[in-house]
Amino acid sequence: MYQPRRISRSQFIPLRGLEHHVRIWGDLSGTEQPIVMLHGWMDVGASFQFVVDALASGRPVIAPDWRGFGLTGSRGADNFWFPDYLADLDGLLDHYLADQPADIVGHSMGGNISMFFAGARPERIRRLVNLEGFGMARTQPEQAPARYAKWMDEIKSLHRGEQDLQTYQEASGVARRLMRTNPRLAQDKADWLATHWAAPTTRADGTSAWRILGDAAHKIVNANLYRVDEAIELYKSIQAPVLAVEAVDGVLQTWKKRGIQDDFVARLRLVPRLEFVQMSDAGHMMHHDRPHEVARLIEEFLSKD
Repeated sequence: MYQPRRISRSQFIPLRGLEHHVRIWGDLSGTEQPIVMLHGWMDVGASFQFVVDALASGRPVIAPDWRGFGLTGSRGADNFWFPDYLADLDGLLDHYLADQPADIVGHSMGGNISMFFAGARPERIRRLVNLEGFGMARTQPEQAPARYAKWMDEIKSLHRGEQDLQTYQEASGVARRLMRTNPRLAQDKADWLATHWAAPTTRADGTSAWRILGDAAHKIVNANLYRVDEAIELYKSIQAPVLAVEAVDGVLQTWKKRGIQDDFVARLRLVPRLEFVQMSDAGHMMHHDRPHEVARLIEEFLSKD
């Protein structure tokens, strides 16, 4: 199994009525400001372990589990609203950084959250690294009736127990699932991630299993349509320098293969201070595929004046 070079510790902080789990590497009481790393959908803060190990500097890192993921609860929510993540991030930065502008690394959903947050609270971000957080495809108003109907149908399905996440007999089954989703993921990293991405539980029939640490309600479709015009205005309001990193086999290529045609890069280029790079030989989970390259890009970008 993968052996971490830097050992993390867990901390729980009360935030908006929930106990948010935060994974911390390094000493937060020192003079170096922490890097805030934000995970994506169906992931956990521990997912950044390989990148943290690859950092040349000893800067501390804090990586929260979003509500309903990892060890952060959801208070029984039967669906999740995107603006809640922004308010959670706002409280997290207040707790750990007070009024200091933050250096943020966001992957996928975490990248989307950090981009919206940086547009709404431009003074709170010093520099932002966006790993494959390119937003969603454009929607049209006429999609609204069907979307709301689907949302209500899926809420009912959840309460009937039809949306439960899959369980696995052993952690090795979770590791195989991770490797099936990401063929570039090495066995040792998959084995390590499996024990943080899932946890042992007891089924209703008394048998044991490994359960994914994610709330099934995250599978419910968003009731609200994705409004590209709003996203663009938020992007245009970002004052911090932004590094956007695309994987050559990442989400944009996946969507293109599915017939989703939208110019996500054109939106990104509306960010006033943007650098855009493409990483070769990497998929959407680039922080697992090429952690040393991701760490190098992060440190070079964050160290600029």
